[in-house]
Amino acid sequence: MKDCLFNRTTIWMSIFIVLAGFTFVTYAAEECLSPTALAVDNQDETIYIAEATAKQIAVFDPKTAKVTATISVPSEPTGLALTGDGAILYVTCGGQKGSVCIIDTQAAKLLRTLPAGHTPIAPVLSPDGGSLYVCNRFDNNISFINTAEGKLIKTIPALREPVAADITPDGKWLYVGNMLPYGPASADSIACNVSVINAETMAFDVDIVLPNGSTGLHDLIVSPDGRFVFASHILARYTVPTTQLERGWINTNAISIIDAGRKRLIETALLDDVDSGAANPWGLACTSDSKYLCVTHAGTHELSIIDIAAMLEKIGSYSKKTGKQTQSFTGGSYTAYDSSGQALSDIPNELSFLYGMRKRIKLPGKAPRAVTIIGSTAYVAEYFTDSLAIVDISTNSRPKPTSIALGPETQTTTIRKGQMLFNDAGLCFQGWQSCASCHPSDARVDALNWDLLNDGLGNPKNTKSLLLAHETPPAMISGVRGDAEAAVRAGITHIQFIVRPEEEAAAIDEYLKSLKPVPSPYLVDGKLSESAERGQKIFEKAGCSSCHTGALYTDLNTHDVGTGKDLDKDRMFDTPTLVEVWRTAPYLYDGRAATIEEVLTTYNPDDKHGVTSNLTEAEIKDLADFVLSQ
Repeated sequence: MKDCLFNRTTIWMSIFIVLAGFTFVTYAAEECLSPTALAVDNQDETIYIAEATAKQIAVFDPKTAKVTATISVPSEPTGLALTGDGAILYVTCGGQKGSVCIIDTQAAKLLRTLPAGHTPIAPVLSPDGGSLYVCNRFDNNISFINTAEGKLIKTIPALREPVAADITPDGKWLYVGNMLPYGPASADSIACNVSVINAETMAFDVDIVLPNGSTGLHDLIVSPDGRFVFASHILARYTVPTTQLERGWINTNAISIIDAGRKRLIETALLDDVDSGAANPWGLACTSDSKYLCVTHAGTHELSIIDIAAMLEKIGSYSKKTGKQTQSFTGGSYTAYDSSGQALSDIPNELSFLYGMRKRIKLPGKAPRAVTIIGSTAYVAEYFTDSLAIVDISTNSRPKPTSIALGPETQTTTIRKGQMLFNDAGLCFQGWQSCASCHPSDARVDALNWDLLNDGLGNPKNTKSLLLAHETPPAMISGVRGDAEAAVRAGITHIQFIVRPEEEAAAIDEYLKSLKPVPSPYLVDGKLSESAERGQKIFEKAGCSSCHTGALYTDLNTHDVGTGKDLDKDRMFDTPTLVEVWRTAPYLYDGRAATIEEVLTTYNPDDKHGVTSNLTEAEIKDLADFVLSQ
């Protein structure tokens, strides 16, 4: 099957006539489907597939391996949750004013929608079906919804971009995975975390910090036996210069294992092999007996099948060897991590740790994301090929996966090809990373500082969002690349360490040019709040608009604004656009400012970065609200 066409036209597909006992099913789908989330009923008879760009849910029959119907939803579906009896399907749909669609599965009909926050994702039902938990990604909170009344009961704050969640079988603890690190990039340890919420009291309990360098968390699940929580994420080696790729020098790819009872990190294990990266770990699923864990690798188009007991036994044996203080779990023990996520074992650095207990299977399609398991068969949503991979995970030999097309064969536009390449670790030597490893979530930021060597050695810079990069030259924080075209090609050569055809770089250019800003969560009904309106006047008065000017809030020049230090003390820095700045923390060239308020106060003592020293706390807040509303 060829890759899908990335546009908004629709086609009619799968028409069967109902006459004299024949079934009649008619449905429309966009030419590009992009399957991104899966849910299976308790009878293992139906798989529901969220098809993101088609704005629909496909109903898939595993026995016939066919799509039997589709159900349209109002906007991009991001997650699915199915009631125990399979009668109701909850679908989170994206947008600044997101929604939860309630679908009658028997009638294949949308019953009604509930309001949700900004870009809702990862819906989770309580075991009794009475509560629905929804991660509102860009509001940085979790909604608690009473399903019987369809009412919002409470919202619980998260840290940064909650995108994954699951609940323990007893319904007591909700685990939430935050995609990106929170706080300054200049801290000793920078990592995303897993938040634990008491579902019964609807109160935050604790944050579990993952190892230093953890970012790009995409999925999180609780094992069916309730003992463990697994999270998939990148483990970046940002503390060293990017001089090579071998042996995971820049990015490694990992799963973290959490003791669900103690709410403690047990260990983080690498999914890579010594000479073969497993870029961009994404979806997770466990067999019903908690024997195997499946992990998709979106960058290398693979599925890992891991023997959980063997992995835990090896972790326990390593803990005994260290002679350090350990915590116990049923069947083993583990060396504790400290409160900042610093590893006390060397397991997160061992590329061969899973040898002998993991099968690594190449899939037929591209960009596997969600995975679900029926019995001993894994079903994997292949995002860029509009397909569903089917893998028998029970065989002792290496499985031979098949792939089922979810739609008709279509052609690929340049933009779609560029998006695929941006997310494909095939562009990288040994498959260690893709462009999306450092620019996850539609080419934005990973919140880390990297020493890319393009402006010297020993002066790392914070990752920039690539939104509007082609419209705001020069490129890079210090302006060392004349434009984004030059930066794209330099990235392939010096960060992916490979030589590729020019047409691939040109396709990535077109993809990046196609990116559109996401509306700020600071806006109120699409407009500035009263605080931001006051801040707009302060923005002019403080002189911010002299450099951050025009529709994109940049003069396209470099300036010395007094923020340089150490090797960059006298350096001029590019004026960044303020469009979508709310999404790109931390701030300044080295990420030392966790918030915009810190940019305006703590790190602007001489008023070279806007005249702010004479502003009151209230005025600083208003000014920050205006900046963050862009």
